[in-house]
Amino acid sequence: MSVVETRKKAQAELAQVEEVSKHLLPEPSTALVPYAEAEAPTAAEIEKRIGELNMADTGSIVSFGSAAQAELQEISQSMLQGVKNKDVGPAGDSLRSIVTTIRGFSVDELDVRRKRSWWERLLGRAAPMANFVSRFEEVQGQIDKITDNLLGHEHQLLKDIKSLDMLYEKTLAFYDELAIYIAAGEEKLKRLDETDIPAKEAEVNAAPEEEGVMRAQELRDLRAARDDLERRVHDLKLTRQVTMQSLPSIRLVQENDKSLVTKINSTLVNTVPLWETQLAQAVTIQRSTEAAAAVRDANDLTNELLEANAKNLRAANKAVREEMERGVFDIEAVKSANAELIATIQESLQIADEGKAKRAAAEIELQKMEEELKNTLASARARGDKVGDTAGTAVPS
Repeated sequence: MSVVETRKKAQAELAQVEEVSKHLLPEPSTALVPYAEAEAPTAAEIEKRIGELNMADTGSIVSFGSAAQAELQEISQSMLQGVKNKDVGPAGDSLRSIVTTIRGFSVDELDVRRKRSWWERLLGRAAPMANFVSRFEEVQGQIDKITDNLLGHEHQLLKDIKSLDMLYEKTLAFYDELAIYIAAGEEKLKRLDETDIPAKEAEVNAAPEEEGVMRAQELRDLRAARDDLERRVHDLKLTRQVTMQSLPSIRLVQENDKSLVTKINSTLVNTVPLWETQLAQAVTIQRSTEAAAAVRDANDLTNELLEANAKNLRAANKAVREEMERGVFDIEAVKSANAELIATIQESLQIADEGKAKRAAAEIELQKMEEELKNTLASARARGDKVGDTAGTAVPS
């Protein structure tokens, strides 16, 4: 149900709410007016009730005043047929339920920037914003349902208040009717004590002996009926007292119903639309926050890209410029190659010099060995033993 529809239905009930709130119930009268002090209309009613009594008929005494009670019983039974299942609890529960529903709307779930816990990720729970929207839809449905229930409770309570008005009026009428019956009973008792019983006693005293027993029995019956009537009047007084106590009870229940109806109507007209508006604003705010976060992330990414590109451009520019400023051969490389070449040449010269020196030393050694060999051969020929003749031919002179 939309906010507009809720307001329309609640406004339609508002006139009835104001009407039942302003209606004042009359206060009961506690005074019992005796027959001798009653005004003519009341005296006539009392006399009419006295006419219902037949002292010779015990049934008329036992049922004295029961007609008014039967009418009240009819009204009460009719009321019970309509409201026996009525309980103020459901309406109060609805009010508490709607408050609990709103209070159960966790503020933590409104934080769309909150990261899901590892437990939520493990269970695959939705992101905070998805949870938020889902919870809003659930709450909105509950509010709609509760609003319908509150409207139903309000309508039923209004009917109950009117029924209680009728019950109160009938109970008050029964209360006043009991006063008339009590006045009639007391007046009848007075007449019995002052007139009827003394007359019957005189009649017993004046009766012949053969009729004395019968007249005495009639006197006893009259006195017994008188005592029955006295007990019945006492019962009526007790009933009137209980009835008087029930009147404020009815008013108390009715006042509670009126207060609850007023509260329900105020909730429907003011509170529920306000909550719905606030919830709608909450969703809009959260969506704006999410959009702002996305824009912030995009701006952060742009700034990061700008910074990274600037750094990359600087590094690339440096590398390119350095390569552009280098020659085909680096001077250091040329110097290194030249040094290596010089070292190689010097090493080659050194090796050649060493080789030349070794060859010269070898020549000296060869000459020395050759000389020694010649001397040895010559010595052998001089001995004349023919040992060095053949060997000496291989050695040059």
